[in-house]
Amino acid sequence: METLLLDRIYIDWRDIGDIALVSFLLYQVIQHLRGSRALAVLMGLFILAVMFVVSNTLGFYTLSWLLDHIFSSLFLVIVIIFQQDIRHALGEIGASSFFKRKSVKASGMEEIVIACEDMAKAHIGALIVIEGNMRLDDMIKREGVPIDAKLSRQLLKNIFYPKAPLHDGAVIISRSRIWAAACILPLAEAKGQAFGTRHRAALGITEETDATVVVVSEERGEISLASKGILIRNLTSSKLRSALNELL
Repeated sequence: METLLLDRIYIDWRDIGDIALVSFLLYQVIQHLRGSRALAVLMGLFILAVMFVVSNTLGFYTLSWLLDHIFSSLFLVIVIIFQQDIRHALGEIGASSFFKRKSVKASGMEEIVIACEDMAKAHIGALIVIEGNMRLDDMIKREGVPIDAKLSRQLLKNIFYPKAPLHDGAVIISRSRIWAAACILPLAEAKGQAFGTRHRAALGITEETDATVVVVSEERGEISLASKGILIRNLTSSKLRSALNELL
């Protein structure tokens, strides 16, 4: 009897690893969903599940039949509803902290800050994408014009000069080099806010990748920073420098 009891409660390293892995995955899911629209959708699914239990208990056969058919295709429903969130989460897992690389050196970061400060004063619009751990090679090959030049404030200002042939679009920076210009970025949905095309493009690329984007408004001469689908507006050069240091 004692041997049988010990066999039942025996835990080896595989059980500990299994529990740790599941806990880590659940923690990552909660972190990704916190503050997002996906959490509201999951709450709606939870309410439907409660209704399903209640309808079965009270004998509401029509409602039970309807909810039963919904939950029979639950996996497909979740994939359809969360396809963008799933793609973004998988991308972030692939670009996790285990594989981090420094995208821009301190000297290159300073070149970006000074260039943005000068362009904001001159009311020259700019859209600068700083690549994170997720590579943007496909976007460069599909839309952008390859440059592969050393990052400098002079080159950035020349690219975004209004009469320059490459000024319309985004510059992509990786490993302290300007890889491409005139890149077309995916646009985020306008959610009731008066965002221009540059700001929507900045939000769009940061919603799909882990890139960091600096935007200079041509109309207002304002510097903004986008990361993880969040836009911080009206930054001074010192605030931009601090934010880039913290993010990169």
